[in-house]
Amino acid sequence: MDDLYREVLLDHYKNPMNFGVLKNPDIRKQDLNPLCGDEIEIFAKLDAKKEKIREIRFKGHGCVICIASASILMQEMEGIELKKIQKMNTDDMLKLLGIELTPTRIKCMMLPLKAVQKGIIDYEAGK
Repeated sequence: MDDLYREVLLDHYKNPMNFGVLKNPDIRKQDLNPLCGDEIEIFAKLDAKKEKIREIRFKGHGCVICIASASILMQEMEGIELKKIQKMNTDDMLKLLGIELTPTRIKCMMLPLKAVQKGIIDYEAGK
């Protein structure tokens, strides 16, 4: 991994952006990776039309890749349509992080996105 990207990821891990809890979120979802212990909880408020993320936060604990991915992803998601978020995949996350990862680390990277996507599914189902 390039030293610059390593430093960026460590900074997001030590000083995560959008870390915290939102009161009365439209979307709230907790997810975990039982194999490694990473755990993320997502809180999101939607815009007036309920089509886009207006504000999003996360809390949790995990490895550098998981927390840095959550930090970077939360910054990207504000103002994004729910439909677009549901279409995001591993390639999109790798582009956001700017690194290549082993299959084991990809699961760490994907946990925050999967939590948001599952939360959107629950929200749209009326849960």
